[in-house]
Amino acid sequence: MHAFTVERLSFASLTELPHSWQNQDYRALLQLMNYDNPDEIKEAELKDMCLMSFTDLEPREAAEVVLGYLFPEQLNAGQIENLAHQMLTEKLWEENPELPLHKGFYQTTELLHTAYNGTFPRAQAVQFRVKCTAANPDDLAIFADAPAAPLVRLLAQGLPDNALINRLFTEQLAGPRFDEAQHMLWGLTTVSTATDAVVFDVVSSAYWLEDFKYADVYEATTHADAVVAPEE
Repeated sequence: MHAFTVERLSFASLTELPHSWQNQDYRALLQLMNYDNPDEIKEAELKDMCLMSFTDLEPREAAEVVLGYLFPEQLNAGQIENLAHQMLTEKLWEENPELPLHKGFYQTTELLHTAYNGTFPRAQAVQFRVKCTAANPDDLAIFADAPAAPLVRLLAQGLPDNALINRLFTEQLAGPRFDEAQHMLWGLTTVSTATDAVVFDVVSSAYWLEDFKYADVYEATTHADAVVAPEE
């Protein structure tokens, strides 16, 4: 186990993920909606034009367009149709069991919530900075290759015992593998590093890490995931 002092430096609630949608995305979505010549639209007008084009469709149809764009390989037509229907009333980034799809479900909902003025559920995410100071500077190496798992293990210790991560992932927090961690952190950026400390910028769902806003400074231990040998 590696000992750290964890300090929350900032915390904010979000309804849109940073850089969630780019101009090339709006153009691609307009093409999928058979908009004529989206390349001729001024960049400053692309988002508004895309949102306006959505409203020419039924909300469920719009959800199918966006899900098909984000998950061309992961989802088939039947799955997209079912999920688009569920998306009107359910927070799929919380309720769907497939964690690798959660960020895309959130992105879809945040865009369509804006386009349809609240027809879709309100999306809520969090963004915060956290400083991890190692008791032994050499322990910073655990963040070198796959930082999500050791970081989530540290963050979980700043949450209440009844927080979802602590209740649902007890074995992963203590065990050799926590593959789900990478899908909980929708954005993970190293802001700065020092001899004995690193500062991360984290974006995640409020579902997982809303309660981290109550964390201050605390001591915690963590470990990196065990390396899985490649199959021969």
